Amino acid sequence: MGNEQLDDNRRWQIALAKDRAFDGVFVTGVHSTGIYCRPSCPARAPKRENVRFYATCADAEAAGLRACKRCTPQSIAPDEQAVLRCLELLQSSEAVVPLEKLGNVTGYSPTHLQRVFKRSVGMSPAAYHRALRREKAGNALSDGASVTGAVYDAGYSTPSRFYDEIKDRLGMSASAWRDGGRDILIRYAITETTFGPMLVAATNKGVCRLSFSETRTELVRRFPNAELAEGGAEFEALLQDVIAAVEQPGDAQHIPLDVKGTAFQEAVWQQLRKIPAGETRSYAQIAAAAGNPKAMRAAGSANGANCVAVLIPCHRVVRSDGAIGGYAYGAEIKRELLKREEQCQSGATDLLAD
Repeated sequence: MGNEQLDDNRRWQIALAKDRAFDGVFVTGVHSTGIYCRPSCPARAPKRENVRFYATCADAEAAGLRACKRCTPQSIAPDEQAVLRCLELLQSSEAVVPLEKLGNVTGYSPTHLQRVFKRSVGMSPAAYHRALRREKAGNALSDGASVTGAVYDAGYSTPSRFYDEIKDRLGMSASAWRDGGRDILIRYAITETTFGPMLVAATNKGVCRLSFSETRTELVRRFPNAELAEGGAEFEALLQDVIAAVEQPGDAQHIPLDVKGTAFQEAVWQQLRKIPAGETRSYAQIAAAAGNPKAMRAAGSANGANCVAVLIPCHRVVRSDGAIGGYAYGAEIKRELLKREEQCQSGATDLLAD
């Protein structure tokens, strides 16, 4: 979502809330003082009649304003600089980069850097580096590289390290990534819900697909070489948990997942799972929480790449102007999911009040 979708009333509310998620999306110009600020500037709020909003620092300066020395909107904040430096090092290094080294490079203590990095990116530096290695190996395998070659090129010391890292996470072997689920058993069911037909599919590690109004044909397209089987006793128990989580959407953290994305997609998905039931976030807020405040389009794409609807609650992301926004299965389902969550949370609040 871009800045053009925010009206001035919405920008004013963001500035009053000092919402860091919109830093870099616009700046606040205070014409009584001749200064422009980040939306999150901690200075006392000015009078509304003295405020105008600008898309960029250059626009504000063209209007005769100068940058606030307190929030320095034209520069990157120290914490942001530290995180960007870490990302640069992690992305360029095949070997593991110790937290102590990252601390030395950025001038932060390891403990503080870990906290700053995780708050910004959604995962620790070590977890981010592991995600990058998995992504690199997975991309190589998808391009037809040999498993061994892809594993070594991604920076793993031995193939066994790669398998150890993914075995509890993916459920699919490295060769299965490349071959569309070859030698993997995926159990599935298509069941009726109040949202219409729902397809649920799972490996022995967790749910790998949840969608509405899809058929077995779409599942075959995703996993053309997997062995597909309907039902099963263990799968049936998982299916009932999934149905319950969909019909009364709320906290689905207990349901195991078997999904894979790029490092940024996974960071976005982690942030989606942190949104409490009954609440929403904007694409800008999710992009900022995932470590790249300007990557709103990429956050939207990561939202769209989510292959387990509801369990990773991409329906809780709306446009910055408050509009419902898009949804793979239609705005009507998205509205109903949000409505049920809000009603559920309101009911829980009423019970606590009683």
